Amino acid sequence: MTTGKIIIATDSSISIQSRNDITDAIGKCFGAKGLILTDADLSEDFFDLSSGFAGELLQKFVNYQIRVAIILPDPSIYGKRFAELAYEHSTHPIVRFVDSVESAKTWFDKSG
Repeated sequence: MTTGKIIIATDSSISIQSRNDITDAIGKCFGAKGLILTDADLSEDFFDLSSGFAGELLQKFVNYQIRVAIILPDPSIYGKRFAELAYEHSTHPIVRFVDSVESAKTWFDKSG
């Protein structure tokens, strides 16, 4: 586990709108305790599971062991399948969908 700071994407000019942005975001997160993203920080393709964008993004963060919290108070607004994906990650050690910045910070503090 790392003892670095928590990076909030919007405060650090991190926006993941394309596959190339994933690598750039990961590069900015090395040594950090974790990254907090909101729906505004993510491409619309992230929420369309058929695009494969969400899977690629999540897998890359897992591969690099960089924890990421994605703030979505109600994942079901993006569809049933997306809500299932968020639920499946409710106990994941690297990627979590949470309902607030406070929840994200609490998870980062408890797990690292």
